[in-house]
Amino acid sequence: MRVNIYTDGGASGNPGPGGFGVVMETAKKRKEISEGFRNTTNNRMELLATIVAMQALKRADIEVHIYSDSKYVVDAVNKGWLFNWEKKGFKDKKNPDLWQKFLVQYRKFKPTLHWIKGHNNHPQNERCDFLAVNAYKEGVLQVDEGFENSL
Repeated sequence: MRVNIYTDGGASGNPGPGGFGVVMETAKKRKEISEGFRNTTNNRMELLATIVAMQALKRADIEVHIYSDSKYVVDAVNKGWLFNWEKKGFKDKKNPDLWQKFLVQYRKFKPTLHWIKGHNNHPQNERCDFLAVNAYKEGVLQVDEGFENSL
């Protein structure tokens, strides 16, 4: 079985209120997830979207493909930067709390990450963007403790 995960995240003001949106699709099912935060950054929301999506998977024996418009997330994995950051204890790197959570899920599912151009009429990416923006404009805003505790 294969699942395609589409993610987007953003923040208004960066930092500022933000959110993420996720669309997950298999041949038979579709699921959407979104959440808003009162104070966060674009990169944190882009990364958190991938983490939450993988955490929502019920089985580890599936082929996982993540599609993101975030070079920050996709290049960190595909270019190997993340693994060097980990070896150096994330010294002087932003968002170590989320990268560590990401690595747990990454090692469990071994997803393939794909970069897609944002705001380019890609239906799932546009839907993720809508979900992310709507989450911080209309939803109940959560506390991004990893960000707010680092201020």
